[in-house]
Amino acid sequence: MHRRLLSVAALVIVAQARAQRPPSTDIFLAPLDIERGVPVIGAPVNITSRQGYDNQPSFTPDGSAILFTSIHEDGQSDIYRYDLVSKQIARVTATPESEYSATVMHGGKRFSVIRVEKDSTQRLWSFALDGSDPRLVLENAKPVGYHAWIDADNLALFVLGSPNALVHADVRSGTSDTLARAIGRSLHALPKGSGFSFLQRSDSAWALTLMSWPSRESRTVGTLPPGGEDVAWLAADVVIASSGSKIFYRRTGSSSWSVAADLAAAGLANVTRMSVSPDGRWLAIVAIPKS
Repeated sequence: MHRRLLSVAALVIVAQARAQRPPSTDIFLAPLDIERGVPVIGAPVNITSRQGYDNQPSFTPDGSAILFTSIHEDGQSDIYRYDLVSKQIARVTATPESEYSATVMHGGKRFSVIRVEKDSTQRLWSFALDGSDPRLVLENAKPVGYHAWIDADNLALFVLGSPNALVHADVRSGTSDTLARAIGRSLHALPKGSGFSFLQRSDSAWALTLMSWPSRESRTVGTLPPGGEDVAWLAADVVIASSGSKIFYRRTGSSSWSVAADLAAAGLANVTRMSVSPDGRWLAIVAIPKS
């Protein structure tokens, strides 16, 4: 009987682990242009194309590569690199911990990640570009879910809680303070270093809010299209948002969103995270390919 109970418990643990496994997503790369103020998104190409979680793309500052999070058969979350010229993928980190949301830091010599440590603590770490030399960036800020560099010394953090909080952290002093609550996962530094954007819950939708830095003055641009919770910036006054198979765009002074592309015809569904290359020529898109 005792062995029977252990067997059932083991099955329950396996079932729970499978239930928590992230969805199978791919990263697509599409050419990008702006014609007369309207984003033109070309045909997306699947650059990961496999069963499993490939997500959170981020371009390197020179636009030559994309860093992204990938979970393979061993269940380990690590950072990988896709080279735009060779079209080859290489593993960057290979650690017992899990790394997410790779972002090249100011200076271009290291990248930061959200690291799930062995005791499940989520803190901000950094690595050399080749995946070596892991260093803890912020000792006391936890549990961190997402992050964006405002400048070389200041960070905007999504800190998990009830509700989730927008926290500013100064890496020089290690101090932090709360700026807002009930925020979403999409944090982005604004073009030209003028501040950052975040999403804040407004009734049943997400409100896109801009915060200038260092004045900390904020203003709301508007709510995202229904079902949307991810944005990316094409220019200082042009933002895109994803919802379903569609990508919308909006100027910060406009009162509404317009459709830039419907990727259903290209076989994409559930478009979520997006990243724009520094030169504005490429758009990385996370989506689920239709079977």
